[in-house]
Amino acid sequence: MYTGAPRRTKRCLHVESERAKYLSTSLRASRPTERGRTQVHTSKVRTIHLAEMKSRGEKIVMITAYDFPTARLADQAGVDIVLVGDSLGNVVLGLRNTIPVTLDQMIHHCAAASRGVERALLAADMPFMSHRISGDQALANAARLMQKGAVEAVKLEGGEEIAPTVERLVAAGIPVMGHIGLTPQSLHQLGGYRLQGRNESQVRRLLASARALSDAGVFSVVIEMVPAKVGRLLTEALPIPTIGIGAGAHCDGQVLVLHDMLGLADRAKRFVKVYARADRVMGNAIRAYAADVRAGRFPARRHGFAMPRKTRK
Repeated sequence: MYTGAPRRTKRCLHVESERAKYLSTSLRASRPTERGRTQVHTSKVRTIHLAEMKSRGEKIVMITAYDFPTARLADQAGVDIVLVGDSLGNVVLGLRNTIPVTLDQMIHHCAAASRGVERALLAADMPFMSHRISGDQALANAARLMQKGAVEAVKLEGGEEIAPTVERLVAAGIPVMGHIGLTPQSLHQLGGYRLQGRNESQVRRLLASARALSDAGVFSVVIEMVPAKVGRLLTEALPIPTIGIGAGAHCDGQVLVLHDMLGLADRAKRFVKVYARADRVMGNAIRAYAADVRAGRFPARRHGFAMPRKTRK
């Protein structure tokens, strides 16, 4: 339903001016002079910049987004990577896990998110079995995500067994991010959403997988739900950036699901810090709207239109 272009009142112009000043200030940063200082990239983020950030000790910030408005908010907030995750199955589509998410659904959401991202690196998950059947299948599906979804990198879950696939994608010019530890697409094999790297044998496998993926050409790797010591071990052992989620503070960067950190999830995971209770804000706004409609307070006169004078009789 078309509601017409909004009027740009003096107040709107003032708000836009203040917002522009804020963004200009928040995104202005000089090259750090000491290891570990925070720098926000003002120019387009590329995969090469992430390696430079690791070498300088700068933390990488990644967050998920699944549509135009949330991707735009994340990009304007200054994150380094926006990930269109297959977690959209849980938090957007209401599915129990990520396994039913299809490539077409990913492309749909990627295309929407891409329209809101200008500065951050835009990456996307390759959904369940979209890269496992054959190298040809993986290449064709990754190409669809790049062309139709307008993403700039793809993320693959898996360890040593997917290294040949990673090599093939990288050779074709497709940037690849790895994902080890808890891999949600394998939850049935793993026995559910369980901590990984709990013993020496598991740690050795994680280290072997991480090195195999690095050798195959991934530009970074997500490490999910491992003990903090394991996250640190993997980070120190790899030349590529590590991005943790429930993997401790020593990873080169962190990622959270947007809906989790905004308080929109039914239940917060242990590794999630809830930064806002958007569920309460949104719920209160909807209740206030409903109350105004029922009481006849909305729409008020200022929300309507008068008959143009020249057509009055």
